[in-house]
Amino acid sequence: MKTTLKTKFKKGAASFYIIASSTLILLVIATSFAAIIITAMTRSQNDDLSQSAYDSALAGIEDAKLAFSNYQACVAQGATAKTHAPVAGEPLDCSAIMWYVENSDCDSVAHAIGRLSVGSTSESTGGVIIKESETAANNMMQAYTCTKIVTSLADYRGTLSPTNQMQVAKVKFGNGVQARDIKTVRVSWYMRSDSSNYAYTNFNADSGRVVFPVSGFSIKTATPPTISIALVQATDNFSLNDFNLSMTDASGVKRTNRGIVYLVPTGENSRGQDDGGAAASSSLAGNYRGSYSGGRNYINEDGFYLSNSKVTKNLPYAVYCPKVSSDEFACSATIEVPKPVGGERSNDNFLFAVTLPYGRPVTDFALEFFCADGTTCSPTDPEGNPVGGTPANQATLSGVQIEIDSTGRANDLYRRVQARLEGEQDFGLSVMGPLELLGRQNEDVLKKDLTVTTEYNF
Repeated sequence: MKTTLKTKFKKGAASFYIIASSTLILLVIATSFAAIIITAMTRSQNDDLSQSAYDSALAGIEDAKLAFSNYQACVAQGATAKTHAPVAGEPLDCSAIMWYVENSDCDSVAHAIGRLSVGSTSESTGGVIIKESETAANNMMQAYTCTKIVTSLADYRGTLSPTNQMQVAKVKFGNGVQARDIKTVRVSWYMRSDSSNYAYTNFNADSGRVVFPVSGFSIKTATPPTISIALVQATDNFSLNDFNLSMTDASGVKRTNRGIVYLVPTGENSRGQDDGGAAASSSLAGNYRGSYSGGRNYINEDGFYLSNSKVTKNLPYAVYCPKVSSDEFACSATIEVPKPVGGERSNDNFLFAVTLPYGRPVTDFALEFFCADGTTCSPTDPEGNPVGGTPANQATLSGVQIEIDSTGRANDLYRRVQARLEGEQDFGLSVMGPLELLGRQNEDVLKKDLTVTTEYNF
């Protein structure tokens, strides 16, 4: 009898342990499913908020385009900006619009198109509310809270792609700098964010052979591309025949009105030395001219000058692009700009064309312009020190492109978008961007996390 009771007790205990273990396993599984569902819902909600904040920032971009278009129309009419900030009761006329655009702050765009009344601010109103209609609900509290227009920029930026293989920049300068003051142009291309681990599959230094990107080879799309930069310049008075000349004047100054330089990226800074060697530049395999010297890629005035010569063999330049660097762009080269034929360079006849000869991979680029070493041509503070963190001899572009910086909100999550517009009226108004997007999804604090896009609207 005792044995039978003992056996039943053991069987009951075993059943209890089995039931308890099964219940625990089911509880763990149910909890895991619940956690997955909650995580997915939270991610979906954050994605919706992030997209809504991004859409709000884009709404600010569109309003800025409208404000700048109105500004251009006022300039064309010969209007001038107010000498003081508009006050309540004054009409929103051309003088007020021009003051807002030329003295841009977070609320200038909203004021310039009448989204905010004079005297009100984004802080007091919560920004410019984004709704589908006046009666529509705004459950996500969408708004753009700060949209600025910047007309003076340190560089010209653009994107080259298979559908847009050339971009022309007609450059003009601010701060009293004249085109004749410019000595060099620095071209930088292929943002490192385009590929975190790129390879130089299009350049072979041993054979001097370029392997062009071919469809079907994905590794080649992660290669800094070959680009070209063309110069077109002239004096105020010129003849078309001057563009065929490449000459040295009586003073020994080299002059040409046009030229083109091809830049081929390489991971070698000299013959036979890979990524980081300290040797000086050299001609690679006899088919490329070296450009790397003194810790940078530098091409003297012969680059543009000889390309217009009828008696000189013209070669592309090998540009050393280090595989490890903190620079924004993978490749960069500084090129001297020769004097034009017949005199000093005209402010109205100074253009650069950047081209993607083989159509891929997609690449962003930047052009920066510099006066002679030791010459101050950047904006300065009252003490005479350069402002904006630019070198003293870097020229500021004025009216060539317009940068719009817009921050959008959805509930408590913010997204920031920077876009470029072409500023020259004779080139038309076209949106260039967004070239840079700051701030990741699921973060309500803006961080300097650049993501390159290639959206165009010509």
